[in-house]
Order: sequence, then C-alpha cells, then structure tokens
Amino acid sequence: MKNLFYLVLINLITINMTIAQDSNSTPPQSLYERLGGVEGVTLIVDDVIEAHMNNPEIKEIFIPYKEQPERLASIRQHTIDFFSAGSGGPVEYKGRDMPTTHEGMNISALQYMCVMDDILGVLNEHEIDEESKKDVLFILWSLKGVIMNK
Repeated sequence: MKNLFYLVLINLITINMTIAQDSNSTPPQSLYERLGGVEGVTLIVDDVIEAHMNNPEIKEIFIPYKEQPERLASIRQHTIDFFSAGSGGPVEYKGRDMPTTHEGMNISALQYMCVMDDILGVLNEHEIDEESKKDVLFILWSLKGVIMNK
C-alpha cells in the first residue's frame, strides 16, 4: 500500500510540474514550498489537529490522544512527515501505510468529509492559494479509498 501512496505522490508532483511549466518559464514551486515548507506544514498540521479535536462529528476519535501526549506527539510528527513528503518536500515518511494506520477505525464517509473540511478550513485560515488547496484536496481524495471503512 505504500506503493499506492508513492504512485499518487509521483503523479501529483508530475501534474504540478507540467501545469507550472506550461503556464510560465519560471521554475515551479512544489506544493510543499507553497504550503510554507516545514514551518508552514507544521503550523497547518497543528491547527488541523486542534480543528479535529473541536469538530463535534469526529472529536471522539481525537480527544483520547490528549490523555496520551507521547502518542499524540508521534502521530503529529508522522502527519507532518506524511504531508511534507506527499507535497514534494525533502522528507522521508517512515510511518505505516494508510490502510494499516487506519485499520479498525471504520471511518465513515461523513467522518472523512469532516476531516477534509477541517483541513480545507485551516488552509483558508492560513491564506493558502486556491491552486494549492486544490492540490491538497486531490491528495486527500486519492487516499479516501484506502482510509475509509477499514
């Protein structure tokens, strides 16, 4: 399943580079760069975690981690690494693949949509450009089948 992640990642980076090269002659910025690099991704992940913990539809999944600070810190770092690697950053994601990570969680379509809404809301708060938000949405949508109902 990690192969699926890398396939999606390679396709996304290729699409981004092709679009950027076709539209102008300046070197394209990766999604990672457009999100603000490691600092920007970290701020976004922190705000997304907070949004999930306050979202009435999904907070029951995330609130228990407040009582497990070491586990929350580990999940946070894996999420930062996952988004960094998946958006073209110079980071290697060393966590578990998405089906294994979400095994037994039985995430519903509603819960997945709430996660996507929280992420897009945070991107809006951080004033991320529309093209980058579309790219993030593409990544999230591509992972839906390997995360939901597992």
